[in-house]
Amino acid sequence: MIGGATAGAEVASRLADRGVSVFVFEQNKRPYGKIEDGLPRWHVALRNKEYKTIDEKLQKPGVTFVPNTKIGRDVDFKELVSDWGFSAVVLANGAWRDRPVPVEGADEYVDKGLVYQNPFVIAFNHDERGDLPEMTYELHDGAIILGGGLASIDVAKIHTLQRTVELLRERGVETDVEELEIKGIPKILDKHGLSWEELAIEPPTIYYRRRVEDMPLMSAPEGADEARIKKVEAGRKRMLEKSTGKYLFKVEPLSAPDGLIVEDGRLAGIVFRRTKIENGRVVKLDETYEVRGPAIISSIGSIPEAIAGIGMNGELFDFKDWDIGRLDGYPTVFSVGNVVTGKGNIVASRKHATQVSEQAIEAYLGVGEEADREAALAARGADPGVAKAAEDVLKSLGNAEVPSQQVADSLHEKVASLHQRVGFTDYPAWTRKVGDPC
Repeated sequence: MIGGATAGAEVASRLADRGVSVFVFEQNKRPYGKIEDGLPRWHVALRNKEYKTIDEKLQKPGVTFVPNTKIGRDVDFKELVSDWGFSAVVLANGAWRDRPVPVEGADEYVDKGLVYQNPFVIAFNHDERGDLPEMTYELHDGAIILGGGLASIDVAKIHTLQRTVELLRERGVETDVEELEIKGIPKILDKHGLSWEELAIEPPTIYYRRRVEDMPLMSAPEGADEARIKKVEAGRKRMLEKSTGKYLFKVEPLSAPDGLIVEDGRLAGIVFRRTKIENGRVVKLDETYEVRGPAIISSIGSIPEAIAGIGMNGELFDFKDWDIGRLDGYPTVFSVGNVVTGKGNIVASRKHATQVSEQAIEAYLGVGEEADREAALAARGADPGVAKAAEDVLKSLGNAEVPSQQVADSLHEKVASLHQRVGFTDYPAWTRKVGDPC
């Protein structure tokens, strides 16, 4: 298992329950991935719940955790798959790389007016702890945010919540982002006889290339009719109105980044092109307009980090089968969670991990609950695409072979060497050693 967060822990737990020995390679010292570093720090209850869930799954008998070990840097991917003796390898390494701003030359201005969401949120989360001094972030009134999903809303909230905390503190009022996030900025200001206008904060603005109704704040069920889709769209609009009212950021829809405004070697703004939606597609119009701002934060999505040995198709892994994340040349490799779905969403990640584990990995390893694996796929009500892919895997590969004792011993020696390198003894001792997450 490559990656120990939501998806990785889910599959590791399921396989361990079926008597499979699982080794979980994690690039960080803690396994929580974007639960720790992608969710802003005010999500205290959710984060603690997910930490506990992941901890419980990674401490099950049969699961071996290997922290501070990055595949492609500390261990070669091809070697891991082909030479270590694993019956199967599962990619659950998420999406840690920000999707580039879709304007030529934009990345020349990273840290020169342009900031990407992932390092921005990580720096914000670790700022109070001071345990990542190399990670820094700055807040600017009037920031430009490129995006339109929940992550871009979180970036906007970081600006308005933290700036409100700072300016209230100057007035002798103590609060924190957690209280403001729960109660909302207007309610706290009203409690202290203050107004948003008095704070004189210029809020950030999210520039979104689609309509407000298209923002992925809630999903329409598969096969939804037009009436249900309209209902979901109205729900998205209400959710956004509630959020902007509570956290006081702005949204400018139907605006796609189209050019850069560069002044004195820094990115000083963005040229936006107006758009319209036709048959669900974004159509760019002739009208453009310029917006200048002290900082541009790009929050247009995350993609997997490249791993030597895995082919790429543009920004993504070159999966030959997207349902269960199959790769050409690696018949024993599967993929689960955000590395396949591209959805930075706990529920979606866990759901996909469970589905692929049930319908492909467990069947391939021969550890499913039913003796007839192909009948099991149908009995579980598998998605037709996933079921077909799983059947193809079974027909071409059959059951995975149990490694010989010699191969198993060699594998354990390699893992023991990695443990020794990082100072790992057991999971509880390791978590005490590295300290609690944010």
